[in-house]
Amino acid sequence: MKVTIIGAGNIGGAIAKGLIKSQKVNASDITCTALTQETLDKLKVANAEINTTLNNVEAVKEADIIMIAVKPWHVEKVIDQIRDAVNYEKQIIVSIVAGVTFELFNAYLTKDTDTHSDHVAPTIFRVIPNTAIEVLSSMTFVSAYNASQEQKDLILSIFNALGCSMLIEERLMPAGTALASSGIAYALRYIRASIEGGVELGFYPKQAQEIVVHTVKGAVDLLLANLSSPEVEIDRVTTPGGITIRGLNEMEVSGFTSSVIRGLKTGK
Repeated sequence: MKVTIIGAGNIGGAIAKGLIKSQKVNASDITCTALTQETLDKLKVANAEINTTLNNVEAVKEADIIMIAVKPWHVEKVIDQIRDAVNYEKQIIVSIVAGVTFELFNAYLTKDTDTHSDHVAPTIFRVIPNTAIEVLSSMTFVSAYNASQEQKDLILSIFNALGCSMLIEERLMPAGTALASSGIAYALRYIRASIEGGVELGFYPKQAQEIVVHTVKGAVDLLLANLSSPEVEIDRVTTPGGITIRGLNEMEVSGFTSSVIRGLKTGK
């Protein structure tokens, strides 16, 4: 399987490195493009076997999967460059571009119908990962357009190798972005607040960070291992009259849960 990533910046580059680290794709089967040679040189330092080029057209010719990970305002220009070189019957296009719908993406791809006179509809996936993809722990959302079940399974397997992926309807993409992509920042903000609280309680900053990070990891591991709900695990550590329930109630007085929900809905 040959993969081309157009726009190998932060997310595109992280996907390339993650695919190699997960052994899902060989480095020699990955081709990356970027706007600058400097970006490509950094990828080569990470793995010399990655193919790099500044030429998007050359990059897509032999690919089985073409991932487009550019800024939204560059999408139309990139597709104008590669449209004539893409084989809709054989190649899968994966958009890792926030906010560009299937309708708009398809309009860009089929703008010049003479190029694809047989009018074969492209297979397109929209994929929204988060920054934890670089450590193979992304929560990635996937939506499909004109895709077979086999193609859906393939794309899901790729992003499952980079963490966890979920196939959703396109209409849920903004909500998924708020919950997982922006959500990783919300989780980190809780961690930062807890570290500051730990310092106030008497720990040195590095000690507080170690304690909080491992505590959060433990909470996540409990949910994953037990397949339980947060409330079940909370009930296990809240005793009548204890400090845990007092702490939780004080946080709720300050609007903890409602603040989180309002933040998520603002992001959507």
